[in-house]
Amino acid sequence: MQIPNTLQAQLTQPQQQRLRFIDFCLYYFGEIARADLIARFQTGLASCTRDLALYKEMAPQNLELRHQTKLYYRTAEFSPLFLHDDAVVLNRLSESATDWLPERLQQHNYSLDAIRLLKPRSGLVPVLLQAIYQQQAVLCRYVSLSSGEQQRELVPHTMINNGHRWHVRAFDRKSGQFRDFVLNRLLEVKPLHSAPMAEQRSADIAWQQLCVIRLKPHPGHLYPQAIELDYGMQQGTLELEIRSAVLGYLMQQWQVDCSPDASLDYKQYPLALANHEVLTQLTDLTLFPGAIQA
Repeated sequence: MQIPNTLQAQLTQPQQQRLRFIDFCLYYFGEIARADLIARFQTGLASCTRDLALYKEMAPQNLELRHQTKLYYRTAEFSPLFLHDDAVVLNRLSESATDWLPERLQQHNYSLDAIRLLKPRSGLVPVLLQAIYQQQAVLCRYVSLSSGEQQRELVPHTMINNGHRWHVRAFDRKSGQFRDFVLNRLLEVKPLHSAPMAEQRSADIAWQQLCVIRLKPHPGHLYPQAIELDYGMQQGTLELEIRSAVLGYLMQQWQVDCSPDASLDYKQYPLALANHEVLTQLTDLTLFPGAIQA
């Protein structure tokens, strides 16, 4: 059950935020108190009482008040009024700062995210985001593994997280091509002038091109249903539409066997590419595991 659009339009933004918070606490923690609303939104007792009464009016089957504890509890018939993204919630719960939660719920470690070794160096992101917004070129020194430190003029258009580190997608005036540059290898980034349209995102063919891929459990698995459940597959496959510019990163991150006959070790590559013909649309297969045969 969700709030009808007509009713949602009648609610103020602060009302929607408070009702969503009530819904969130009931959905994920099974209870909420007036004090939780007061602490979270700095509102008075009367206002919180009205919010809880409004929520109960909209979804009477969702909660019940137990006078012994003065808490509202989730019922067995509960159905959320708002959409909640489980992945977003888990990410937020894994953060060190959880002051957005009711204080009594902050005592538990609910979630732990992966440790990130590579973080953007201080001062890089603001100048690059400004250049992207203002469609400007930047002058920088870039340190690559193949050619060392060199001066470059880049026209950045998008920041990309490949699951391991941050890149910036940019037009490289030295090569005359759109390429990805590892963020922390950029040194002394300085804004230049506005860039022509031929160097902007709209001219990046690989960025504009969308590829439809189908993933399946690696045929080496004895019990492929486990992989199907992991990825929420339907009829044994998962279909995705992805920009070709970032497809290689995702194939690496998701450990997808891209060889024609799924010949890589299934213990290392739990997924396989089902529609291998999609790779014929691409010019560089370096990042695709098994795609380039020795």
